[in-house]
Amino acid sequence: MSQPAFTIGYGGRKPDEFARLLTDRGVKTLVDVRLRPDRASVGTYAKAKEPDKGIAGLLAKAGVGYASLPELGNLFLDYGDWPERYEKFLALAAPVLFDRLEAITGPVCLMCAEKKVCECHRRHIAVHLEKTKGWTFTHIE
Repeated sequence: MSQPAFTIGYGGRKPDEFARLLTDRGVKTLVDVRLRPDRASVGTYAKAKEPDKGIAGLLAKAGVGYASLPELGNLFLDYGDWPERYEKFLALAAPVLFDRLEAITGPVCLMCAEKKVCECHRRHIAVHLEKTKGWTFTHIE
C-alpha cells in the first residue's frame, strides 16, 4: 500500500472534532476494528442499523466512508496478557483477517474506542501490516 494509513480512538472526543481529524488527513474510509461496534457506550460511535445514524451517519456527513471489520476485534481483552495473545492471533490468521481490509478504498483509518494507541489492539494491527505488507501508519492521538 503506497498511500498513508492512520489509526484513531474515539474515546473522549467530540463527534465534530473526530470527523475533522479524519478529513484533515484525507481519510477516505474509516475501518471500525471493534469486536462489537453496535455496543458503543456513546451512541454517536455505535454502528446503527440505519446508515444515516450512529458512526456511519456521522462519517457520511463528513464525506468519509465506513467499514466494520469485527473479525479484527480484540477477542482477548479480558486476559492480562491480551497483547501477546492478539499478536499470535494475527500471526496465525492474517490471510483470512486482512482480505477484506485490503479491498477497502484508502487512505484508511483503523478505529477503536481507546484514545491512546498504546492501550489498544489497533496498534498491533498496524505493526503487523507495516511488517508484512509495507503499510505506513500515523497514529492520530
